[in-house]
Amino acid sequence: MKKILLSTIAVLTLSACEDPFNRQGVGFTGIDGEPRTVSDVPGTVAFVPPATNVPAELAELPTVSILSDQVDPSKVASVAIDNGGRTDANAVKLSGSDTNLFLSTVSVNGTLFGVLRTSTNSVRVDNSIGASFGSETEQFTGCLPAGDVFRKGTSERSSGFAVPLNCS
Repeated sequence: MKKILLSTIAVLTLSACEDPFNRQGVGFTGIDGEPRTVSDVPGTVAFVPPATNVPAELAELPTVSILSDQVDPSKVASVAIDNGGRTDANAVKLSGSDTNLFLSTVSVNGTLFGVLRTSTNSVRVDNSIGASFGSETEQFTGCLPAGDVFRKGTSERSSGFAVPLNCS
């Protein structure tokens, strides 16, 4: 009994010396001094979900269902972007550094899309936001991406982004 108590006290004492959430070191963050968040890297653009649980908020909202005669994937995604939510009733509002974006789900011809768009087609954001949205689709929607990110806009700035989702 003394051996068990003694070893338990030793383990607890040693574990109290280290913060279990400090994961700095080899295998966790790489080189010491490497930026740990996007805000630490100058010039990066990203929309990070607020402290609330975005996938849970998104799941509570209705999915917009659209039937279209379009069959080309980029045109179907464009229809999804056009019909993406822009109000609190059908989208989760994400605040960014320059403008607010709205996250919603749209089903076009049975294909579910995660749509991130601006308030109007005339408001445009940098295309790097679409790349961030594509790489963080699961974090934002709770579903895996089932294809590439499509955008609506020019080669530099867009008014919306859509990515097909796999929620199974």
